[in-house]
Amino acid sequence: MIKIPRIAWVIAFLLFAATLINYADRSAIGVVSVEIRKEFTLDDQDYGFIVAAFMFAYAIGYSLSGYFIDRLGTRRGFAIFISGWSIAQLLHAFAVGKWSLTGFRFLLGLFEPGNFPAAAKAVAEWFPATRRAFAVGIFNAGSTMGSMIAPPLVAWLTYLYGWRGAFIATGSLGFIWLIGWLLLYQPPHKNRWVSKPEYEELKPHVRPPEEAVAASAGRVSWRHVISLRGCYTLILVRFFTDPVIYFIVFWMPAYLRKERGFDLAMVGKYAWIPYVFGDIGYLLGGWLSGKLMERGYSMAKARKTLLLMGASVMPIGILAPMVPSGEMAIAVTCFVTFGHALWISNLLTIPTDIFKGNEVGTATGFSGAGGALGGVVANLGTGYLVQHFSYSPVFWIAGLMHPMSYLILRTLLKDRYFQEGR
Repeated sequence: MIKIPRIAWVIAFLLFAATLINYADRSAIGVVSVEIRKEFTLDDQDYGFIVAAFMFAYAIGYSLSGYFIDRLGTRRGFAIFISGWSIAQLLHAFAVGKWSLTGFRFLLGLFEPGNFPAAAKAVAEWFPATRRAFAVGIFNAGSTMGSMIAPPLVAWLTYLYGWRGAFIATGSLGFIWLIGWLLLYQPPHKNRWVSKPEYEELKPHVRPPEEAVAASAGRVSWRHVISLRGCYTLILVRFFTDPVIYFIVFWMPAYLRKERGFDLAMVGKYAWIPYVFGDIGYLLGGWLSGKLMERGYSMAKARKTLLLMGASVMPIGILAPMVPSGEMAIAVTCFVTFGHALWISNLLTIPTDIFKGNEVGTATGFSGAGGALGGVVANLGTGYLVQHFSYSPVFWIAGLMHPMSYLILRTLLKDRYFQEGR
Protein backbone atom coordinates (compact mmCIF):
# COMPACT_ATOMS: atom_id res chain seq x y z
CA MET A 1 0.00 0.00 0.00
CA ILE A 2 1.11 3.56 -0.75
CA LYS A 3 2.39 5.42 2.32
CA ILE A 4 2.25 9.19 2.92
CA PRO A 5 5.60 10.74 3.93
CA ARG A 6 5.55 12.82 7.12
CA ILE A 7 1.90 12.08 7.64
CA ALA A 8 1.93 13.75 11.07
CA TRP A 9 2.22 17.10 9.30
CA VAL A 10 -0.58 16.12 6.91
CA ILE A 11 -2.69 15.52 10.01
CA ALA A 12 -1.64 18.95 11.32
CA PHE A 13 -2.79 20.51 8.03
CA LEU A 14 -6.17 18.77 8.30
CA LEU A 15 -6.56 20.17 11.82
CA PHE A 16 -5.63 23.62 10.50
CA ALA A 17 -8.23 23.35 7.72
CA ALA A 18 -10.97 22.26 10.15
CA THR A 19 -10.24 25.18 12.46
CA LEU A 20 -10.24 27.55 9.47
CA ILE A 21 -13.72 26.33 8.50
CA ASN A 22 -14.84 26.56 12.12
CA TYR A 23 -13.92 30.23 12.39
CA ALA A 24 -15.09 31.15 8.90
CA ASP A 25 -18.51 29.76 9.83
CA ARG A 26 -18.78 31.61 13.14
CA SER A 27 -17.32 34.85 11.72
CA ALA A 28 -19.80 35.13 8.85
CA ILE A 29 -22.51 36.69 11.02
CA GLY A 30 -20.23 39.54 12.08
CA VAL A 31 -19.55 40.49 8.45
CA VAL A 32 -23.24 40.66 7.51
CA SER A 33 -24.56 41.79 10.89
CA VAL A 34 -25.69 45.16 9.49
CA GLU A 35 -27.69 43.49 6.70
CA ILE A 36 -29.28 41.02 9.11
CA ARG A 37 -30.11 43.71 11.63
CA LYS A 38 -31.79 45.81 8.96
CA GLU A 39 -33.85 42.89 7.64
CA PHE A 40 -34.95 41.70 11.09
CA THR A 41 -35.03 45.16 12.77
CA LEU A 42 -32.49 44.35 15.49
CA ASP A 43 -30.61 46.82 17.72
CA ASP A 44 -27.18 46.40 19.38
CA GLN A 45 -28.62 44.65 22.41
CA ASP A 46 -30.56 42.22 20.22
CA TYR A 47 -27.36 41.39 18.36
CA GLY A 48 -25.51 41.03 21.66
CA PHE A 49 -28.22 38.61 22.80
CA ILE A 50 -27.86 36.49 19.64
CA VAL A 51 -24.07 36.33 20.05
CA ALA A 52 -24.48 35.52 23.75
CA ALA A 53 -26.85 32.65 22.86
CA PHE A 54 -24.11 31.24 20.64
CA MET A 55 -21.58 31.61 23.45
CA PHE A 56 -23.92 30.02 26.02
CA ALA A 57 -24.38 27.00 23.75
CA TYR A 58 -20.64 27.07 23.13
CA ALA A 59 -20.06 26.71 26.86
CA ILE A 60 -22.43 23.73 27.03
CA GLY A 61 -20.88 22.17 23.93
CA TYR A 62 -17.34 22.71 25.17
CA SER A 63 -18.06 21.15 28.56
CA LEU A 64 -19.51 18.02 26.92
CA SER A 65 -17.48 17.72 23.72
CA GLY A 66 -14.15 16.85 25.31
CA TYR A 67 -15.73 14.02 27.29
CA PHE A 68 -17.40 12.62 24.15
CA ILE A 69 -14.18 12.93 22.16
CA ASP A 70 -12.36 10.93 24.85
CA ARG A 71 -15.10 8.26 24.71
CA LEU A 72 -15.67 8.12 20.94
CA GLY A 73 -12.08 8.60 19.85
CA THR A 74 -10.62 11.40 17.78
CA ARG A 75 -11.68 10.17 14.34
CA ARG A 76 -15.37 9.51 15.00
CA GLY A 77 -15.77 12.38 17.42
CA PHE A 78 -14.37 15.00 15.06
CA ALA A 79 -16.55 13.70 12.21
CA ILE A 80 -19.71 14.03 14.29
CA PHE A 81 -18.96 17.56 15.49
CA ILE A 82 -17.99 19.04 12.12
CA SER A 83 -21.09 17.52 10.52
CA GLY A 84 -23.25 19.06 13.23
CA TRP A 85 -21.85 22.57 12.98
CA SER A 86 -21.92 22.53 9.16
CA ILE A 87 -25.64 21.66 9.21
CA ALA A 88 -26.25 24.46 11.73
CA GLN A 89 -24.40 26.94 9.52
CA LEU A 90 -26.53 25.96 6.52
CA LEU A 91 -29.70 26.48 8.55
CA HIS A 92 -28.83 30.17 9.08
CA ALA A 93 -29.90 30.76 5.49
CA PHE A 94 -33.48 29.86 6.47
CA ALA A 95 -33.81 32.23 9.44
CA VAL A 96 -36.94 34.40 9.38
CA GLY A 97 -36.37 36.60 12.42
CA LYS A 98 -34.58 37.11 15.72
CA TRP A 99 -35.68 33.88 17.39
CA SER A 100 -35.03 31.47 14.54
CA LEU A 101 -31.63 33.07 14.00
CA THR A 102 -30.93 32.74 17.73
CA GLY A 103 -31.90 29.07 17.59
CA PHE A 104 -29.55 28.35 14.69
CA ARG A 105 -26.71 30.22 16.42
CA PHE A 106 -27.37 28.15 19.53
CA LEU A 107 -27.13 24.93 17.49
CA LEU A 108 -23.90 26.14 15.89
CA GLY A 109 -22.53 26.86 19.35
CA LEU A 110 -23.30 23.34 20.56
CA PHE A 111 -21.22 21.65 17.85
CA GLU A 112 -18.36 24.04 17.06
CA PRO A 113 -16.42 23.50 20.32
CA GLY A 114 -15.76 19.86 19.42
CA ASN A 115 -13.07 21.08 17.03
CA PHE A 116 -10.67 21.98 19.82
CA PRO A 117 -10.59 18.99 22.17
CA ALA A 118 -10.50 16.76 19.08
CA ALA A 119 -7.59 18.70 17.58
CA ALA A 120 -5.73 18.75 20.92
CA LYS A 121 -6.22 15.00 21.29
CA ALA A 122 -4.97 14.43 17.73
CA VAL A 123 -1.85 16.48 18.51
CA ALA A 124 -1.27 14.44 21.67
CA GLU A 125 -1.55 11.25 19.61
CA TRP A 126 0.85 12.34 16.87
CA PHE A 127 3.44 14.78 18.28
CA PRO A 128 6.15 14.68 21.00
CA ALA A 129 6.26 17.37 23.68
CA THR A 130 8.91 19.47 21.90
CA ARG A 131 6.75 19.77 18.77
CA ARG A 132 3.34 19.84 20.42
CA ALA A 133 3.03 23.62 20.87
CA PHE A 134 4.04 24.15 17.24
CA ALA A 135 1.41 21.64 16.09
CA VAL A 136 -1.17 23.39 18.30
CA GLY A 137 -0.01 26.69 16.77
CA ILE A 138 -0.57 25.27 13.28
CA PHE A 139 -4.14 24.17 13.91
CA ASN A 140 -4.93 27.36 15.82
CA ALA A 141 -3.59 29.41 12.92
CA GLY A 142 -6.72 28.16 11.19
CA SER A 143 -8.79 30.30 13.56
CA THR A 144 -7.17 33.51 12.42
CA MET A 145 -7.03 32.33 8.80
CA GLY A 146 -10.76 31.57 8.93
CA SER A 147 -11.45 34.95 10.49
CA MET A 148 -9.20 36.53 7.84
CA ILE A 149 -10.90 34.81 4.92
CA ALA A 150 -14.43 35.41 6.19
CA PRO A 151 -14.69 39.21 5.63
CA PRO A 152 -13.72 39.28 1.92
CA LEU A 153 -15.33 35.91 1.13
CA VAL A 154 -18.62 36.57 2.92
CA ALA A 155 -18.80 40.15 1.61
CA TRP A 156 -18.25 38.91 -1.96
CA LEU A 157 -20.81 36.11 -1.59
CA THR A 158 -23.31 38.57 -0.08
CA TYR A 159 -22.95 40.95 -3.01
CA LEU A 160 -23.53 38.07 -5.44
CA TYR A 161 -26.14 35.94 -3.65
CA GLY A 162 -27.26 37.84 -0.54
CA TRP A 163 -26.36 37.04 3.05
CA ARG A 164 -28.32 33.79 2.98
CA GLY A 165 -26.23 32.49 0.10
CA ALA A 166 -23.08 33.30 2.10
CA PHE A 167 -24.23 30.98 4.90
CA ILE A 168 -25.01 28.16 2.47
CA ALA A 169 -21.56 28.43 0.88
CA THR A 170 -19.62 28.51 4.16
CA GLY A 171 -21.75 25.74 5.66
CA SER A 172 -20.87 23.40 2.78
CA LEU A 173 -17.12 23.54 3.42
CA GLY A 174 -17.20 21.17 6.40
CA PHE A 175 -18.58 18.30 4.36
CA ILE A 176 -15.74 18.62 1.84
CA TRP A 177 -13.20 18.46 4.69
CA LEU A 178 -14.93 15.43 6.18
CA ILE A 179 -14.05 13.28 3.16
CA GLY A 180 -10.31 13.86 3.64
CA TRP A 181 -10.55 13.29 7.40
CA LEU A 182 -12.29 9.92 7.13
CA LEU A 183 -9.83 8.79 4.47
CA LEU A 184 -6.65 9.79 6.30
CA TYR A 185 -7.10 9.87 10.06
CA GLN A 186 -6.35 7.14 12.56
CA PRO A 187 -3.89 7.27 15.50
CA PRO A 188 -0.35 6.17 14.55
CA HIS A 189 -0.64 2.55 15.68
CA LYS A 190 -3.75 2.03 13.50
CA ASN A 191 -2.99 4.35 10.57
CA ARG A 192 -2.55 2.54 7.25
CA TRP A 193 -0.84 5.55 5.63
CA VAL A 194 2.14 5.77 7.99
CA SER A 195 5.31 3.96 6.91
CA LYS A 196 6.96 1.50 9.27
CA PRO A 197 10.19 3.58 9.65
CA GLU A 198 8.16 6.70 10.43
CA TYR A 199 6.02 4.82 12.94
CA GLU A 200 9.10 3.46 14.68
CA GLU A 201 10.43 7.04 14.86
CA LEU A 202 7.13 8.32 16.29
CA LYS A 203 6.50 5.44 18.68
CA PRO A 204 8.80 6.45 21.59
CA HIS A 205 7.53 10.04 21.66
CA VAL A 206 3.75 9.99 21.18
CA ARG A 207 0.89 8.64 23.26
CA PRO A 208 1.09 4.85 23.56
CA PRO A 209 -1.70 2.81 21.93
CA GLU A 210 -3.50 2.17 25.21
CA GLU A 211 -3.85 5.94 25.70
CA ALA A 212 -4.75 6.65 22.09
CA VAL A 213 -7.86 4.46 21.99
CA ALA A 214 -11.25 5.81 23.00
CA ALA A 215 -11.65 5.77 26.74
CA SER A 216 -14.57 4.02 28.35
CA ALA A 217 -16.92 5.85 30.65
CA GLY A 218 -15.31 4.25 33.67
CA ARG A 219 -11.83 5.39 32.68
CA VAL A 220 -12.71 9.05 32.18
CA SER A 221 -14.08 10.65 35.34
CA TRP A 222 -15.10 14.20 34.54
CA ARG A 223 -15.55 14.91 38.25
CA HIS A 224 -11.95 13.94 38.85
CA VAL A 225 -10.65 15.99 35.91
CA ILE A 226 -12.52 19.16 36.85
CA SER A 227 -11.29 18.90 40.45
CA LEU A 228 -7.64 19.00 39.37
CA ARG A 229 -5.82 22.31 39.87
CA GLY A 230 -4.66 22.38 36.26
CA CYS A 231 -8.23 22.11 34.99
CA TYR A 232 -9.89 24.75 37.15
CA THR A 233 -6.97 27.12 36.62
CA LEU A 234 -7.33 26.85 32.85
CA ILE A 235 -11.11 27.32 33.15
CA LEU A 236 -10.58 30.56 35.08
CA VAL A 237 -7.86 31.89 32.77
CA ARG A 238 -9.84 31.19 29.63
CA PHE A 239 -12.96 32.76 31.20
CA PHE A 240 -11.13 36.09 31.21
CA THR A 241 -9.08 35.87 27.99
CA ASP A 242 -11.14 34.01 25.36
CA PRO A 243 -13.77 36.81 25.19
CA VAL A 244 -11.11 39.18 23.85
CA ILE A 245 -10.79 37.32 20.56
CA TYR A 246 -14.56 36.78 20.45
CA PHE A 247 -14.93 40.56 20.63
CA ILE A 248 -12.62 40.98 17.62
CA VAL A 249 -14.46 38.31 15.63
CA PHE A 250 -18.05 39.31 16.40
CA TRP A 251 -17.87 43.05 17.06
CA MET A 252 -14.92 44.49 15.15
CA PRO A 253 -16.69 44.57 11.74
CA ALA A 254 -19.68 46.29 13.38
CA TYR A 255 -17.32 48.75 15.14
CA LEU A 256 -15.65 49.64 11.85
CA ARG A 257 -19.01 50.26 10.19
CA LYS A 258 -20.65 52.14 13.05
CA GLU A 259 -17.75 54.17 14.48
CA ARG A 260 -15.27 54.41 11.58
CA GLY A 261 -17.63 54.82 8.62
CA PHE A 262 -16.66 51.63 6.77
CA ASP A 263 -19.15 50.08 4.35
CA LEU A 264 -19.43 46.36 3.59
CA ALA A 265 -16.86 46.57 0.79
CA MET A 266 -14.33 48.30 3.06
CA VAL A 267 -14.87 45.68 5.78
CA GLY A 268 -14.20 43.00 3.19
CA LYS A 269 -11.10 44.85 2.01
CA TYR A 270 -9.45 45.62 5.36
CA ALA A 271 -10.93 43.62 8.26
CA TRP A 272 -8.91 40.50 7.42
CA ILE A 273 -5.53 42.17 8.03
CA PRO A 274 -5.28 41.65 11.84
CA TYR A 275 -5.70 37.93 11.34
CA VAL A 276 -2.51 37.73 9.30
CA PHE A 277 -0.67 38.81 12.44
CA GLY A 278 -2.65 36.26 14.40
CA ASP A 279 -1.38 33.51 12.08
CA ILE A 280 2.18 34.73 12.59
CA GLY A 281 1.65 34.70 16.36
CA TYR A 282 0.27 31.16 16.41
CA LEU A 283 3.16 29.71 14.42
CA LEU A 284 5.81 31.79 16.16
CA GLY A 285 4.42 31.04 19.62
CA GLY A 286 4.42 27.30 19.04
CA TRP A 287 7.83 27.28 17.36
CA LEU A 288 9.50 29.41 20.03
CA SER A 289 8.12 27.26 22.83
CA GLY A 290 9.66 24.15 21.29
CA LYS A 291 12.96 25.92 20.64
CA LEU A 292 13.20 27.06 24.25
CA MET A 293 12.70 23.48 25.40
CA GLU A 294 15.39 22.27 23.01
CA ARG A 295 17.74 24.85 24.53
CA GLY A 296 17.22 23.62 28.06
CA TYR A 297 14.11 25.41 29.31
CA SER A 298 11.75 23.21 31.28
CA MET A 299 8.36 22.60 29.74
CA ALA A 300 6.71 24.87 32.32
CA LYS A 301 9.18 27.72 31.84
CA ALA A 302 8.94 27.57 28.05
CA ARG A 303 5.13 27.70 28.06
CA LYS A 304 4.98 30.49 30.66
CA THR A 305 7.60 32.59 28.87
CA LEU A 306 5.45 32.67 25.74
CA LEU A 307 2.33 33.36 27.79
CA LEU A 308 4.07 36.38 29.33
CA MET A 309 5.16 37.64 25.91
CA GLY A 310 1.61 37.42 24.59
CA ALA A 311 0.08 39.06 27.67
CA SER A 312 2.57 41.94 27.47
CA VAL A 313 1.38 42.89 23.97
CA MET A 314 -2.36 42.97 24.70
CA PRO A 315 -2.70 46.38 26.44
CA ILE A 316 -1.81 48.08 23.14
CA GLY A 317 -5.41 47.31 22.10
CA ILE A 318 -6.64 50.00 24.48
CA LEU A 319 -5.48 52.57 21.90
CA ALA A 320 -7.87 51.39 19.14
CA PRO A 321 -10.71 53.88 19.81
CA MET A 322 -8.23 56.71 20.44
CA VAL A 323 -6.41 56.73 17.11
CA PRO A 324 -7.69 59.13 14.44
CA SER A 325 -8.60 56.73 11.61
CA GLY A 326 -10.16 53.34 10.98
CA GLU A 327 -6.98 52.17 9.28
CA MET A 328 -4.96 52.96 12.41
CA ALA A 329 -7.55 51.17 14.57
CA ILE A 330 -7.02 48.09 12.41
CA ALA A 331 -3.25 48.47 12.87
CA VAL A 332 -3.71 48.51 16.66
CA THR A 333 -5.93 45.44 16.41
CA CYS A 334 -3.05 43.62 14.70
CA PHE A 335 -1.18 43.73 18.04
CA VAL A 336 -4.22 42.25 19.79
CA THR A 337 -4.50 39.28 17.43
CA PHE A 338 -0.73 38.72 17.50
CA GLY A 339 -0.50 38.82 21.29
CA HIS A 340 -3.52 36.59 21.77
CA ALA A 341 -2.08 34.07 19.29
CA LEU A 342 1.22 33.87 21.21
CA TRP A 343 -0.86 33.35 24.33
CA ILE A 344 -3.37 30.75 23.13
CA SER A 345 -0.91 28.62 21.13
CA ASN A 346 0.76 27.80 24.44
CA LEU A 347 -2.28 27.88 26.71
CA LEU A 348 -4.05 25.27 24.56
CA THR A 349 -0.94 23.09 24.70
CA ILE A 350 -0.95 22.91 28.50
CA PRO A 351 -3.70 20.23 28.72
CA THR A 352 -1.49 17.94 26.61
CA ASP A 353 1.37 18.65 29.04
CA ILE A 354 -0.32 18.08 32.38
CA PHE A 355 -3.10 15.53 31.82
CA LYS A 356 -3.14 11.85 30.93
CA GLY A 357 -3.93 10.86 27.35
CA ASN A 358 -7.50 9.81 28.14
CA GLU A 359 -8.13 13.10 30.00
CA VAL A 360 -6.82 15.60 27.42
CA GLY A 361 -10.11 16.00 25.57
CA THR A 362 -12.16 16.34 28.75
CA ALA A 363 -9.80 18.91 30.27
CA THR A 364 -9.62 20.89 27.02
CA GLY A 365 -13.41 20.84 26.83
CA PHE A 366 -13.90 22.14 30.36
CA SER A 367 -11.34 24.90 29.92
CA GLY A 368 -12.98 25.94 26.66
CA ALA A 369 -16.34 25.99 28.41
CA GLY A 370 -14.87 28.50 30.84
CA GLY A 371 -13.86 30.68 27.89
CA ALA A 372 -17.32 30.37 26.37
CA LEU A 373 -19.05 31.35 29.61
CA GLY A 374 -16.77 34.36 29.70
CA GLY A 375 -17.94 35.07 26.16
CA VAL A 376 -21.60 34.99 27.25
CA VAL A 377 -20.99 37.56 29.97
CA ALA A 378 -18.72 39.66 27.75
CA ASN A 379 -21.09 39.79 24.78
CA LEU A 380 -24.09 40.75 26.89
CA GLY A 381 -21.93 43.41 28.53
CA THR A 382 -20.55 44.58 25.19
CA GLY A 383 -24.06 45.02 23.77
CA TYR A 384 -25.06 47.10 26.80
CA LEU A 385 -21.90 49.23 26.84
CA VAL A 386 -21.98 49.91 23.11
CA GLN A 387 -25.66 50.87 23.09
CA HIS A 388 -25.54 53.07 26.22
CA PHE A 389 -21.96 54.38 26.17
CA SER A 390 -19.34 53.52 23.52
CA TYR A 391 -16.77 50.97 22.43
CA SER A 392 -14.00 52.60 24.50
CA PRO A 393 -14.62 50.82 27.83
CA VAL A 394 -14.78 47.51 25.98
CA PHE A 395 -11.31 48.05 24.51
CA TRP A 396 -9.98 49.00 27.95
CA ILE A 397 -11.33 45.83 29.55
CA ALA A 398 -10.06 43.66 26.68
CA GLY A 399 -6.57 45.13 26.94
CA LEU A 400 -6.15 44.21 30.62
CA MET A 401 -7.53 40.66 30.71
CA HIS A 402 -4.40 38.80 29.59
CA PRO A 403 -1.92 40.43 32.01
CA MET A 404 -4.32 39.77 34.89
CA SER A 405 -4.80 36.16 33.77
CA TYR A 406 -1.07 35.59 33.50
CA LEU A 407 -0.72 36.49 37.18
CA ILE A 408 -3.55 34.07 38.03
CA LEU A 409 -1.87 31.24 36.12
CA ARG A 410 1.56 31.94 37.67
CA THR A 411 -0.01 31.87 41.12
CA LEU A 412 -2.15 28.75 40.77
CA LEU A 413 -0.29 26.53 38.29
CA LYS A 414 3.19 25.98 39.68
CA ASP A 415 5.89 24.32 37.58
CA ARG A 416 5.55 21.02 39.43
CA TYR A 417 2.17 20.38 37.81
CA PHE A 418 3.80 20.01 34.39
CA GLN A 419 4.77 16.46 33.51
CA GLU A 420 7.97 16.50 31.50
CA GLY A 421 8.00 14.46 28.31
CA ARG A 422 4.26 13.93 28.13
